[in-house]
Amino acid sequence: MTGHPGDQLTRSRRITTLVVLGLLAGLGPFTIDLYLPAFPELKSEFATTDATVQLTLSATTLGFALGQLVVGPLSDRVGRRVPLLVATSVHVLASVGVAVAPDIASLLLLRVLQGFGAAAGTVVAMAMVRDLFSGSRLVTALSRLALVIGLAPIAAPVLGSWLLGVLHWRGLFWVLAGYAVLVIVLQLLFLRETLPKHLRAEPGHSTLAQRYRAVLTDRVFVGVAIIGASIFGGMFAYLSTSSLLLQEVYGFSPGGFGLVFALCSVAVTIGTQVAGRAARSVGPQWVLAVSTVLLVVGATLIVALDLAGAGVAGLIPSLMVFTFGFGLSMPCVQTLALAHHAREAGTAASLLGALNMSIAGLISPVVGLFRIEDAIPMGVVMLACGVLALAALWLVVQPRRVAPIE
Repeated sequence: MTGHPGDQLTRSRRITTLVVLGLLAGLGPFTIDLYLPAFPELKSEFATTDATVQLTLSATTLGFALGQLVVGPLSDRVGRRVPLLVATSVHVLASVGVAVAPDIASLLLLRVLQGFGAAAGTVVAMAMVRDLFSGSRLVTALSRLALVIGLAPIAAPVLGSWLLGVLHWRGLFWVLAGYAVLVIVLQLLFLRETLPKHLRAEPGHSTLAQRYRAVLTDRVFVGVAIIGASIFGGMFAYLSTSSLLLQEVYGFSPGGFGLVFALCSVAVTIGTQVAGRAARSVGPQWVLAVSTVLLVVGATLIVALDLAGAGVAGLIPSLMVFTFGFGLSMPCVQTLALAHHAREAGTAASLLGALNMSIAGLISPVVGLFRIEDAIPMGVVMLACGVLALAALWLVVQPRRVAPIE
């Protein structure tokens, strides 16, 4: 299909737009995960428990999910830029509040607000990509965006561990405030409105109920939303546990912890880029047929090798298999979710993201119920998520019945 606004952009303008959208999409994951290596410091400073510290992660994902449900449909109604600028400004104020929070209760409340403000970046970035592109360019653009969305949750703790070498944990939130200010400036300088006024009240797609109906009655969207929530759930089981597991159980330094995350970041990077190329050739649903199997295999290896006493030597390669499967899945989930919902892209992106974050937010306290003495609780939750993703692909999405992406 031709005639989409993105087709009229020069190559340099297209690259600039995607870079800015990528930075916007990365704000949410960095907000959620930058402080993971600081969990032991938070636990000590506030004299609290592992479960309460992990609850601060759940609070952020809750705010992130709620924010997407508000901002996504709103952006379909009033345009993309205004909700984006307002929500990102809220993020700046909340980040400053977290940086000076006097107690754990205040921190929890401010993390909800911070997640809410960060939500706009991811959901509006996805919607703007769908506004601009279709067909193979949509697959390519979403694979680039998925690289950021998939890589940022793993890269953020690496950066956080390095920053903790020179900053107090509160300094991480001043860094996040600065990041949000930067993306506000870039929005003002480089992003144009991508949703024309005549499309904001199109017959049959103008009300919230109509947009939700169009999305939620689509079998493929429902199936890939379940897959997306499952893979994010598995990833958050890893993210919420690994700091305590690697540093307190296996004795890793913050730098060593960051190195493990760096290896997993490479796996995600390779996965997203392989997915972008493969999806154009064989279809994203068939890439998911491979990636969901890899998720199950990686999680199974985590549990089996830990039971066999392999320790870190078994854990790290198994995590890389899982994170490669995660990276391979991300662009395909986004492409299948948005490809046939151009007229309600904000609503579709918000539902996809909100479900991802809601499940991820529930996973953290579930894992937190167990004492972190080995990798078994984390691996079992990751395995359950992988099996659910695999079942959703074949029972709900049904790859043979998916229409071609045009």
